[in-house]
Amino acid sequence: RWFTHFYVVSVLWNGFLLIWLFQAEFLGGSLPSWIQYMHHALGRVSQTDCEDFSALLVLLLLWLHSCRRLAECLWTSIFSDGVIHIAQYCFGLAYYIAVGSTVLCQMPTNIRNGKEFSMQICWYHIVGVTMYVWASLHQHRCLVILANLRKSKSGKVVSLSHSVPSGDWFERVSCPHYFAELLIYVSMAVTLGFHNVTWWCVVMYVLFNQALAAVLCHEFYQKNFSSYPKHRKAFIPFVF
Repeated sequence: RWFTHFYVVSVLWNGFLLIWLFQAEFLGGSLPSWIQYMHHALGRVSQTDCEDFSALLVLLLLWLHSCRRLAECLWTSIFSDGVIHIAQYCFGLAYYIAVGSTVLCQMPTNIRNGKEFSMQICWYHIVGVTMYVWASLHQHRCLVILANLRKSKSGKVVSLSHSVPSGDWFERVSCPHYFAELLIYVSMAVTLGFHNVTWWCVVMYVLFNQALAAVLCHEFYQKNFSSYPKHRKAFIPFVF
């Protein structure tokens, strides 16, 4: 339930970053001084208009993802009484602040530099956004399936216990919502043009983080439900 706090922070913080970026892109001027300090520290400057638009697009996708997850936490998911470790909670808050800042640091300090901003759409933008929408839809469907396990047909919450989910990607893996989360971050790497090493490091973090959570959930299902489908993988269909 406390994951809701992460998405509140992400919506607010990445929303502010988006506002700053839009002002810099379309109204001219430079990004805030603290962003410039980060640029100098990282030695990273965007080289092309296509790269600039990629970073803007990814920041927008990240903000939309946070908005959807916040809405799902508030109105879709039915949470148990489980608790979160204080270290994980603090790390989660820091992560959702850092990940948006990471995208913004892919931009040059003086974005327009006297030139008009060019919204140059490349083929990988189309592929990345299409993949993002596809993975997001499946993640939402899977979260609805999980929530419905705790509801009656009338929509009333009748239980907070765990049950065996089925339908959509649950037919192949125990935790398709975690797999979809990985695909969403991969789609952003595609939108950045495949070659952004910094974002691929973010993808690797999401991979290991979600894989660990999926394995723990998979083992829980196998331990507590003797009839649990043996063909289901934990995280990636047919693979892992």
